[in-house]
Amino acid sequence: MSPLSSSLLNPRLSFSLKPLFLFSQSSFAPRKFQIPRQFVSAKRKTFSDLASEQSSATDNGGRSGRGGRSGAVSPSPVVEEVQRIDVNPPKGTRDFPPEDMRLRTWLFNHFREVSRLFGFEEVDYPVLESEALFIRKAGEEIRDQLYCFEDRGNRRVALRPELTPSLARLVIQKGKSLSLPLKWFAIGQCWRYERMTRGRRREHYQWNMDILGLPEVTAEAELISSIVAFFKRIGITESDVGFKVSSRKVLQEVLRCYSVPENLFGKVCIIIDKIEKIPIDEIKRELNATGLSEEAIEELLQVLSIKSLTKLEEILGGAGEAVADLKELFSLSEKFGYSEWIQFDASVVRGLAYYTGIVFEGFDRQGKLRAICGGGRYDRLLSTFGGDDVPACGFGFGDAVIVELLKEKGLLPELNLEVDNIVCALDYDLQGVAAEVATKLREKGQSVDLVLESKPLKWVFKRAARTNAQRLVLVGNTEWQKGMVGVKILSSGEQYEIKLDELE
Repeated sequence: MSPLSSSLLNPRLSFSLKPLFLFSQSSFAPRKFQIPRQFVSAKRKTFSDLASEQSSATDNGGRSGRGGRSGAVSPSPVVEEVQRIDVNPPKGTRDFPPEDMRLRTWLFNHFREVSRLFGFEEVDYPVLESEALFIRKAGEEIRDQLYCFEDRGNRRVALRPELTPSLARLVIQKGKSLSLPLKWFAIGQCWRYERMTRGRRREHYQWNMDILGLPEVTAEAELISSIVAFFKRIGITESDVGFKVSSRKVLQEVLRCYSVPENLFGKVCIIIDKIEKIPIDEIKRELNATGLSEEAIEELLQVLSIKSLTKLEEILGGAGEAVADLKELFSLSEKFGYSEWIQFDASVVRGLAYYTGIVFEGFDRQGKLRAICGGGRYDRLLSTFGGDDVPACGFGFGDAVIVELLKEKGLLPELNLEVDNIVCALDYDLQGVAAEVATKLREKGQSVDLVLESKPLKWVFKRAARTNAQRLVLVGNTEWQKGMVGVKILSSGEQYEIKLDELE
């Protein structure tokens, strides 16, 4: 029997099928559609495509290729040709499923707690900023790593590759309403299109601490102390990690001896920052291309190889700012209690053009990982954006390298899902009561995993084990008639009944 015949025999069926077989009342045969096996991201056929198909399916005698009559019919439903998408996140980025999110939260909580202990206030900025904020001096590596584009308002914008320029922008915006010194910290996502290695991704989260309005070296000493405090909290010692410390002023004094123009200083620093990344001959070629003489290059490289502050003082003398600042920092490290963590290394200059004085890097003493963190003084950053300069220093600490270090040292914490209670109704009619129990416990600050559907007790106990629940609260008919609920302490197996109002 045809579908049309069956619909005529059953009026109710006829009513429900009528839209489907509207075309059956003419000689136009119903179409069959293939159900897609895959989903997502489809290419739609336009009405012009469908019209072309209808035309090609009709012969010279006016009959369609399927035996039906051509005529003025509604266009066929849109057919979607679907394709499978790559379910992995874009290269260099990450998902954070619950187990990874627990680790991230643990790490960020330590960042925040250390910042709080040092009296810093938390701030944040837009992930999307004006591109001009990050384009400073030619040759700076970060220019080539920007995720940048033109928005629909024809503005050049970029995903922030770091946080310090955003800090500078906000300080200029607030102007004289700010009371100095400022002690701010931020934890934000940053984006750089760069070559990926262990601990280096194209997106990462970064902890920044900055002090503005303080020209003394005590600011740098305080910042390094905060990082040491963080390391100690998570089990990292001075035998695992150290800090290489130097000053941009060391380079300035050497270059000044050879009458190197001030405008070349930033370019030279960017090249020197590559000293452990590319062959020394390539370093020499790049330095020579800036206009430095062979003699100046050799002298510069000789100074950069110095690992002793005493030796540096012998070459530069003790009267210059560079040596004086560094000697003060090492003296303060004794007072702060982290002198065993730091060492002088003249080759440390940092790759960003805005640094002006002391610079430092946290490094893995085994040499397996890239820099863990880094920072320094940037007294002239605000003027590059049109503001009045304010003495400033700060550091950036990424989330990726420290996790690799914790893995290397076997110090990654075991962070399982934990809830205080699982609440379950033993009868469907008691679901509302179970919800009431859960609400009362949550109001007392306890976490509750409420079983939202009828499940056997075996399933509930498995759920309790997976969530590391401390106790199971059961709402049953017999107990509830007495205004009570059943409680089982899962660690000891102790069971008892208790009135709802007394449940703590």
